[in-house]
Amino acid sequence: MKGTPEAPQCGFSMAVSNILKYLKVKFEGINVLESDEIRQGIKDYTDWPTIPQLYIKGEFVGGCDIVKEMFEKGELKELLKNKSLI
Repeated sequence: MKGTPEAPQCGFSMAVSNILKYLKVKFEGINVLESDEIRQGIKDYTDWPTIPQLYIKGEFVGGCDIVKEMFEKGELKELLKNKSLI
């Protein structure tokens, strides 16, 4: 994410952070603004062009738009339940 869960540095990171907080999920944010290498590396790793990127138990879920859509449909909550995270 850009920034930290406590202080997101872009609206997209804030949106994902707020969704996870709303669902009462414990999560860790990695501030990609601290390193160009990390920022580009994570994009290359997933072949996904945007930040933030949500991973659940090591699996890439998607970026902000996908997370928001899953949240609105109840799919994110179900996924987190299935992974025993809520």
